[in-house]
Order: sequence, then structure tokens, then C-alpha cells
Amino acid sequence: MNTILKLYMCFFKIGVFGYGGGYAMLPLIQREVVTKNAWLTTTEFLDIIGISQMTPGPISINTATFVGYKISGFWGSVFATLGVVSFSFILVSIATHYILKFKDSNVLKSALTGMRPALIGLIFSAFLSLSKQSYIDIKSIIIGGFILLMSLKTKIHPILTIVIAGGMGTLFYGIM
Repeated sequence: MNTILKLYMCFFKIGVFGYGGGYAMLPLIQREVVTKNAWLTTTEFLDIIGISQMTPGPISINTATFVGYKISGFWGSVFATLGVVSFSFILVSIATHYILKFKDSNVLKSALTGMRPALIGLIFSAFLSLSKQSYIDIKSIIIGGFILLMSLKTKIHPILTIVIAGGMGTLFYGIM
């Protein structure tokens, strides 16, 4: 199968089964991109996740764009991005009428309420998977802990936390 078509189909599958947004999609993206297709190493995947965090837009779309570009250049990025958004576009186009019609349905409300804990579980799973590769020494634990405390104790902007973490990384790893 053509690499560009394979990228589209891979990210289309991620878009279909990645209910819950970007963070919930991360384990699926990692399995498809790193484990199954071996397009990226775990380190490259983590780097792309970091870049995706710093750029505007949803993490799943940014990740698809960066992975596609790394694998097949411009057209790879276009088709990977189209793949990850195609199902959502189709589903939203069809479902909007019915969601509005049944917005007061107890069945719909109950189903959505039941999905929330599962989404938190998927996000936590992504955290555990990525943390094994990210917290490699005491310096990385200090950076992560400091940013966590700042995020919980202050209303600091997420972009500023990324800049601070980058500065700490430069200080800890670049100079020492």
C-alpha cells in the first residue's frame, strides 16, 4: 500500500476509535505510529508530542501533521491530518441533527456520563506510558514536579509553563 494512503488509513482509524480527544488518543497513536508501523522511535514520538503541545490546535491533529510530514513530507502531513479529522467531520455532519433532537434524553446523558471515567482512564494510561520515557532521572522528576506544583498552586498560563520547563531543561541538561 502506498505510504501516503497508509498514513491516511492509520490516522483515519485513530480518528474513528480515538473518542475523547487528543490526550485520550495518545495511547492509540503511539501504538500505531511507534509499535505497529515503526514510523517513529519512542523518543521521536515524545518529541513530536512536545512540539504538538507548543503549537496551536488539537494535539491529535498536530501529531498527525508532524508524523505525516516526517514520514512523507508535505503530502504525508496533508493526508495524515485529513485522516484523523475525516471521521469526526462525517460524524458531526450527520449527528448534529440527532444530538439536538435528543439532547434531553436520559439515555444519551447516561451514556455520556458513563464515558467520562473511561476517558480519564485513557488519559491516565497515556500519562503512565509517556512518563516511563520522560522521567529518566532526578532532574526530569524535579522539572515535572515543579511544573505540576506551579500548575496546581497558581493560574500560570500553560505556554509559560512550557517556557519555564524548557528553561529548566536548558539549565539542568545544557549547562550542568
